[in-house]
Amino acid sequence: MRIAAVDDDPLQLEFYAKALGAQNHGFHGFADAEALRRHLRRETFDLLIVDWQLPDADGPDLVREIRTQYGADMPILFVTLRDSEADLVRGLASGGDDYMTKPVRLAEFNARLNALLRRAWPHSQESTLEFGRYRFHADRRRLEMDGQPLALSEREYDIALLLFTNMGRLLSRDHLREAVWGYSAGVISRSLDTHISRLRALLDLQPASGLVITAVYGIGYRLERVPDPEPACAAQP
Repeated sequence: MRIAAVDDDPLQLEFYAKALGAQNHGFHGFADAEALRRHLRRETFDLLIVDWQLPDADGPDLVREIRTQYGADMPILFVTLRDSEADLVRGLASGGDDYMTKPVRLAEFNARLNALLRRAWPHSQESTLEFGRYRFHADRRRLEMDGQPLALSEREYDIALLLFTNMGRLLSRDHLREAVWGYSAGVISRSLDTHISRLRALLDLQPASGLVITAVYGIGYRLERVPDPEPACAAQP
């Protein structure tokens, strides 16, 4: 998963980097709200960790802003020194999904993080996934279409699985590259575009089939369903 945190304490960001790296999550740390805002305009994350007191923003106000502009899909975890019941209520009311206090205990942090990820992305826990004509066998890393196995490369399978389990959600180019090639891998954009193009053809992703991969210029890709066309009105006699 691709996880971001905003906190002005570099030691806290270092803690997140180590804890999340141990679970093979990609991590992006930001020291202030404005740096996070800049990235959210072009990037996507699977979970966000927010401190309450930031140099340039109040945590609950920032979360409310993120919910308004970027929707409710991304789970948000408050991690803060504030521990009153009133703060807890305000944090959750602003759009936070969970709340924990500093100093952070590693076991509790991992448990809360994994619970949020399971609730937000339940498909990632299943061994067999079905989406109409398409069936993923995660244990065998195999994709079937209409009951027939498809000859996909390892990376084509990974991209397809990521797109289908995030149906309707825009995934940034860096999000896709990090999830498939790894956090530190240098991958040129053309390689991702070539894989997407092949998947469109191999999986018959076109309007007539009911599913399409949409490119959002300068940001990334989204797999989405095509609405059924309106029935034609009967001709008047």
